[in-house]
Amino acid sequence: MKKIITLAVLFAVTITSYSQSLGYQDLGLLFSQDDNNGTARFTSMSGAFGALGGDLSVMNINPAGLAVFNNSAFAATLNSRNTDINTTYYGNSTNNQEQFLNLSQAGAVLVFDSAYKSDWSKFAIGFNYRITKDFTNSFSAMGNSGVATFRDFPLDNNTPTIDYNIAEEQRFFNDYKGELSEMNIAFSSVHRNKLYVGAGLNFYDLNFSQRSTLVEFNNDGNGNTLDANIYQENFTTGAGVSLNFGFIYKAHQNFRFGMSYQTPTWFTEMLEETNIVDNDGYNGDTEITVSNNNTIYDNTFGGNFPSQRLIYRLKTPSKFTTSAAFVFGKNGLLSIDYINKNYKDMQLSEGDFSDENNFFANELRNTHAINIGSEWRFDRFSVRGGYKYEQSPDKMALDSDNLEGYSFGGGYNFGNFKLDLAYSNNNRTSPYNFYSGFNVNAADLDIDNRFFTATVSINL
Repeated sequence: MKKIITLAVLFAVTITSYSQSLGYQDLGLLFSQDDNNGTARFTSMSGAFGALGGDLSVMNINPAGLAVFNNSAFAATLNSRNTDINTTYYGNSTNNQEQFLNLSQAGAVLVFDSAYKSDWSKFAIGFNYRITKDFTNSFSAMGNSGVATFRDFPLDNNTPTIDYNIAEEQRFFNDYKGELSEMNIAFSSVHRNKLYVGAGLNFYDLNFSQRSTLVEFNNDGNGNTLDANIYQENFTTGAGVSLNFGFIYKAHQNFRFGMSYQTPTWFTEMLEETNIVDNDGYNGDTEITVSNNNTIYDNTFGGNFPSQRLIYRLKTPSKFTTSAAFVFGKNGLLSIDYINKNYKDMQLSEGDFSDENNFFANELRNTHAINIGSEWRFDRFSVRGGYKYEQSPDKMALDSDNLEGYSFGGGYNFGNFKLDLAYSNNNRTSPYNFYSGFNVNAADLDIDNRFFTATVSINL
C-alpha cells in the first residue's frame, strides 16, 4: 500500500507543477508561515517579548519568560482580521476585501513557589492554544496575457480542427480555507531571581483547502469563440511537533537579554486529497464550450470525478531568537527581538521531491526579522506600540515582498482582571503564477492586513 501511495505522490509532483493550484514547494512555504497571533499586549508590541516574559504568548518565542509571572493567570483573545488583496494582471486591477473573526488565543500559567530552600525559588507551567496561521482568504485576477492555452475543442470533428489561438481574456478565482493551530506546553524556572530558563513542547494541527477556477476566452479570428473552465481543489491535513527552549538573564535591574531556539516542525504525515489528476488530458474538472457547436465538452460527464489521496512529510524551518529589553522601573520598557529562520533546510520527503528540495536549498535563504516594542504605564493604564520587519524567504524577492508592519494599543488593570486592546497592520506584495509552464507573467498581489485584538486576563 505504501508503494502505491508513493507512486501517487511522484505523479502528483509532476502534474501540480503545471497547474494553477499551489505546488508542493509553495505549500511548504505557506505551511511554514506564522501570523504571530497572541494576546493584545503581545500584538500591540509587535511580539517583541523574547527578553520580557510575563505574557502567555511568550511561550511561542522563549518559554523561559513564564517564570516572570508573579501569580497564576488565564487569558483569552478575540482577533478580527480585515484583509485587502489587490491583484494586477496585465494592467488590469481587481480588489478583494474580506473580514474574519476568531478565538486566536487561550491559555493559562500556573506559578509555584519552591517548597524548599533553594536557589531555584519559583517555577511555572504554562498551557496555551493559538492560531499560528489563518489561511482563509480569497482573491481573483482578470486580464489578457495574449496567450491562448486552450486552443482545441475536444469534440471538434472538422478536418483540420479549428485553432482558437487568439486570447481574449483570462479570469482566475482562488479561495483558501483552514488554519494551522498549535498547543504549547512549557515549563520555566528562575535561579536566584536572575537567570530564567524554560523549555516547551508544541503540537500542531493543520487543516487547509484550496479551490481555484481558471476561465479562458479565446477565438479563431473568424468569429468562432471558445470558453474553457477548469476547476482544481486540494484538501490537506496534518499533525506536527516541535521543541523550543531558551533563557533570560537579568544583567541589571534595567537591562535583560535572552536567547531561544525552536526546532523545525516535523509534520510526519501530511494527507492530501486532490482532483489534480490527469482526466482525459486535463488536470482538473474541465468544461469547454464553443460558439459553433451546441455540444458541451465535460470531462466529469457521467459522474467521472477522479481524485487521488497522497501522503508525504514536511520539515519546516528552525528559528533562533536573540532578545534584549530595557526596563525603566514600573514606568516603561523597550524591547527588541531579532529572529533568524533557516528556510534553506526545509524538506519534503516520502516521495520524489528532489526538485522541490533543490529549490529550498538553492532558491531560499536564511531570513532576518526584527520586532521592536515599547510599553509605558500611567498608574493602572498602559499604552503600547511596536514595529516589525520580516524578510521574504525567496532570494529573488522584491523589497516590497518583505513583510512590514506597525502596532499600537493599550490596557487597563482592574486588579485581578485586565482588559487589553490592540491594532496592528502589515503589508507585503507577492506574485501568483496561475499559468505555470507557459510564457505568461504572474499576477501581482498587494496584500494588506489589519488586525483588531482584545484580550481578557484573570489572575487565578
